[in-house]
Amino acid sequence: MNFTHLAAFQAVVETGSVTAAAERLHVSQPALTREIRALEERLGVPLFDRLPRGMQPTEAGRLLAGYGAQIFKLAEAAETAVAELAGLRRGHLAIAASRTTGAYVLPAILDEFRRRHPEVSLALSVSNTGQVQDEVRALEAQLGLIEGPHDAEAFDALPLGEDEIVAVAGAKHVLAQRRSLTAAEVGDGELVMREPGSGTREVVARAYASLGLTLAPQLSIGSPDAIKRLLRLGHAVSWVSRRSVAEELAAGVLVELPVRDLRVVRGLTMIWHRGHAPSPSAQAFRALAAALARQAAYPSDS
Repeated sequence: MNFTHLAAFQAVVETGSVTAAAERLHVSQPALTREIRALEERLGVPLFDRLPRGMQPTEAGRLLAGYGAQIFKLAEAAETAVAELAGLRRGHLAIAASRTTGAYVLPAILDEFRRRHPEVSLALSVSNTGQVQDEVRALEAQLGLIEGPHDAEAFDALPLGEDEIVAVAGAKHVLAQRRSLTAAEVGDGELVMREPGSGTREVVARAYASLGLTLAPQLSIGSPDAIKRLLRLGHAVSWVSRRSVAEELAAGVLVELPVRDLRVVRGLTMIWHRGHAPSPSAQAFRALAAALARQAAYPSDS
């Protein structure tokens, strides 16, 4: 199996027809058809069902397409890395971040990195911790910033500090008047939490389990801002990152609930694919993040 055969196959998968794939690759349709047939003969299985309205991958074709996508991502990353090492003033870095790290940790790193390396283009996607791990695992992102636990077998990691998760309610909520609460009482309220897969929800669920409790929110929301707006109405409670509600707590529109039997602290972490050589841009970003994390942990007296 060679790159030419695989490129022809991948183009047909992505475009859905030999005609469109041939136009994309700037080759004739007969030539592209020969490449596909040669690949099928090499592998000993049909890769497409030839339908009147186009080409539909077989089960074997869908399997190969998954590997093909990874191969071409690696090839692109290799080309970029070699070009950077050759001294060209260019580069591209794809980063995935959870919503908490993307909003409250990453901006300072991005700002300083752009100042130091304006020639490197950056692409950022923001989702939840589970989706970030999926992107890094699939090499769609070179680096991921997450909170809470991660797959230690799949990723290498760099600690970036800690984040406390606190129970919060609107200033008019009945629990906001209490001087002391238990985690169970918070859970029995009108509890709203981030969606399954988020680092916040995962770490709070583990903390509840350590007390023999089950985290059972009445409502799950994927947007931290939507949760804060809901809390301000005064009927719901939630466990959220202290970083994400710092302004609201200072203004008094939200109140930290005095939970006496549970303190939830999680790590903030940068991850990258274990065994995949990082590009020079990724190495530089990683080094900068580590330096800023040390600076935040041990600020200068000056």
